[in-house]
Amino acid sequence: MKPIFPISALSLFAIACSSNQAGANDPQTASSDAPFQVEIAGDFDEPWAMTFLPGGDALVTEKTGKLLWRKAGGDIAEVAGVPKVDYGGQGGLGDVIIAPDFATSKTVYLSYVEAGEDDTRGAVADMFTLDTTGATPKLINGKRIWTQYPKVTGKGHYSHRLVFSPDGKYLFIGSGERQKFDPAQDMDSNMGKIVRLFPDGSIPKDNPFYTEGNPVRSQIWSLGHRNILGIAFDSAGQLWNQEMGPAHGDELNLVKPKANYGYPIVSNGDHYDGRDIPDHTEGDGFEAPAVWWNPAISPAGLAYYNADLFPEWKNSMFIGALGGEALVRVQLNGDSAAKADQWQMDARIREVETGPDGALWVLEDGGKRGEGRLLKLTPKR
Repeated sequence: MKPIFPISALSLFAIACSSNQAGANDPQTASSDAPFQVEIAGDFDEPWAMTFLPGGDALVTEKTGKLLWRKAGGDIAEVAGVPKVDYGGQGGLGDVIIAPDFATSKTVYLSYVEAGEDDTRGAVADMFTLDTTGATPKLINGKRIWTQYPKVTGKGHYSHRLVFSPDGKYLFIGSGERQKFDPAQDMDSNMGKIVRLFPDGSIPKDNPFYTEGNPVRSQIWSLGHRNILGIAFDSAGQLWNQEMGPAHGDELNLVKPKANYGYPIVSNGDHYDGRDIPDHTEGDGFEAPAVWWNPAISPAGLAYYNADLFPEWKNSMFIGALGGEALVRVQLNGDSAAKADQWQMDARIREVETGPDGALWVLEDGGKRGEGRLLKLTPKR
């Protein structure tokens, strides 16, 4: 019997404000009611991402370099054939998603950090075939489809989140600015950008900055991002991303082609050393966030929810909070968004996914066994 604990064992906070009021003085009201119970469904070591397979099984990445197959019944097997990752700081094995035609192609996509020359490193994304014909599942037929450019020193802000467009035609990748600030505005770097590719890594010629002979500039979809740790589509086909701000100023953005989200020129946060960054203002030429947080929540993971298990959550985005140790719900309304709920989870939340049955699944960010639990959230009995 898997342990189940009611959310009353946690503390619950509700946040209600419109997106243009989101900021340091957001009202918070405590509530003794909670809509879900929590089942402990697995235990991992520095889990980073997960994705569901047809039938209810799931793949889970551990930052140290393991890809694990969690059976719907709870058994876990390691998948062989994972490439060597550069583990350290914020780097290692990252996101995992499956191709829209996975049922027939068995194609899996991984992002991870790769070492370069002279103590440099950067994120990459590869595609593989998941071979289940033998006693041990393994990745075969690996192919590089994307490389963060250029490789730089440091071990932070890789981002490397992956998502397919709803029609399956395009692959979007969030690429962090690697704590280097200026690359987010440099069109000869794909750092601090969201890029759009075909599933095989080739570049669509209708990308907004497509330039013959310049593959880095050509792949860019939007710019001026910082550390993108969640990217997801809603049911209307709109792309959203969340990203960590500097000192506060965390953001949820509606991602538009060719749009510039301003970092590091403008931000609703400031530099960690106390230096001011001008806030977003109307008419400044940059795309302002739909929602922002000050104080910071340190967002990680982003999942769109539109299932029937929790009807009151339909058309919502869910965000994990690392420093905030919380699960955050944002209500969407067309192209606008507003904060709705924030539940204290008493653990850093790294990943959020909607399960095939409509349950919400979250991964804790624990660095050792017993601290990186997989939790399944279902309606309170």
